[in-house]
Amino acid sequence: MPSRLPAFRLLLVQLVVVLVAAISLWISWGPVAGYSGLLGGMIAWLPNCYFAYKAFRFSGARAAREIVRSFYAGEAGKLILTAVLFALAFAGVKPLMAPALFGVYLLTLMVSWCAPLLMGKTFTRP
Repeated sequence: MPSRLPAFRLLLVQLVVVLVAAISLWISWGPVAGYSGLLGGMIAWLPNCYFAYKAFRFSGARAAREIVRSFYAGEAGKLILTAVLFALAFAGVKPLMAPALFGVYLLTLMVSWCAPLLMGKTFTRP
């Protein structure tokens, strides 16, 4: 479980960012912007949850083959799930504010790019 903790911590940080961004959009631009932003964040966050589940199911040297297979399956599933969620959002949600959707989507992805740089960093003097 300790090796899985950073992934789940990152997912929690992403979820908090999604919720704060959606609430901020709701307050400043109205309900359409708010739920559009929430959809964009969920389109990024849910596939990341799927990937984390698939990627960290196995551990240990004996499961090396399963780990690699699981990573590839997780990434493929993440891409497919992202495409399906975008299609569902644009086909099924009217009205939709695309800039809010894409903005929070990108913000959520940026959290996953930047958070590993800050997580677990210890500053010690030489």
